[in-house]
Amino acid sequence: MGSKIALRKWDVLDHLKTEEDIVLYFDACVEEDPGDGSLIRAALGDIARARGMSQLARDTGLAREGLYKALSAEGNPEFATVMKVIKALGLKLHGHATTTSAA
Repeated sequence: MGSKIALRKWDVLDHLKTEEDIVLYFDACVEEDPGDGSLIRAALGDIARARGMSQLARDTGLAREGLYKALSAEGNPEFATVMKVIKALGLKLHGHATTTSAA
């Protein structure tokens, strides 16, 4: 009667295969972040998992467990930690002016 469809959980890691994928993902999360850093933190955690959390721990000098916690949904890392992670991942955080309409 009905055929079964096999589904698997969507995982962003399946889509972070190239440096371009990683940069585009990070840029999109920076652009869409609601202002609390949650999307940026999530993106950094995803990218760190794609590249290897142990390597990131070595590159930053931070504990692997601490990185998992800091980059989790419940994490609240210091800005210095975020910048260390961004640098260790070979990314840059860019700023640009937005245009606002005069009232």
